[in-house]
Amino acid sequence: MKARVAYGLIAVCLIGALAACGSFKREQRAAWRGEAERVCLARGLIVPTSFSRPVKEIDGPGVCGLEHPFSITAVQEGDTAIDPSARLGCPMNAAVNDWMRDVVQPAAQARFGMRVASLNNMASYGCRTRNNRKGAKLSEHSFGNALDVGAFTLTDGTQISVLRDWRNGAPEAQAFLRDVHGGACGLFKTVLGPGSDRFHENHFHFDLARHNAKGSAYCRPRPVRVDPAPQQPEIYAPSREDVEDMPMSYAPAPAWPKFMKRDDALATGSLRGRPKLDLLDVAPEDYGDDE
Repeated sequence: MKARVAYGLIAVCLIGALAACGSFKREQRAAWRGEAERVCLARGLIVPTSFSRPVKEIDGPGVCGLEHPFSITAVQEGDTAIDPSARLGCPMNAAVNDWMRDVVQPAAQARFGMRVASLNNMASYGCRTRNNRKGAKLSEHSFGNALDVGAFTLTDGTQISVLRDWRNGAPEAQAFLRDVHGGACGLFKTVLGPGSDRFHENHFHFDLARHNAKGSAYCRPRPVRVDPAPQQPEIYAPSREDVEDMPMSYAPAPAWPKFMKRDDALATGSLRGRPKLDLLDVAPEDYGDDE
């Protein structure tokens, strides 16, 4: 009798393991991910340096990982530190460099008269679901295709915090955060910050997710123009009912440069020539990623 029970338990375990393996094999990493990495490397958008160091391939668990990860301690030729270091793929690394060069540093110079010395990395590679919710789709963090930024430190040591300064900071700090959030829309395919949902009150989330074949971008809250004389901060005080399982909404938003036409101090050639963005109008809730 005991032997039959033991064999029965073993059989159940084997069936469960095989079923799990079958399911595991059916789930495949999207082909575009590896292709995007290879194209980025072939074009030399990111090359090995002392501050952007290739590390061993990340393979799993499951479909998580990336073929050509980099350990990044700084961007912009090493001029802007990433603290702590981040693990990202080539495409995301290149996009962060473009954002720093074309958006963040010009905004810092215009608002504060100095550069950003470092970014606070709150999350880079990590195999997990979106917002760590059970049963949710995998986050872009699972593929080294996302970065969460919690704060910016200027060259004089001043820290501009997303949590503290988005709503309650000095006018120039609030304006700077809106500059860098709005300017990220299009350079990244998902841009989230305070007001997008209850998960992003203390950081900006950026990723290069492919939401559809058209390459549409999803940016929340809606980017707004901030004049050189900063506007008053928006009023947003969500109740528990407002934020509990708040769905991501997709609404039309004007494209760069209409929603944030910059003055001469902020404008660069690459920004002036940026093509019109295709922003998502209506899409499933699960396009909204992270933290």
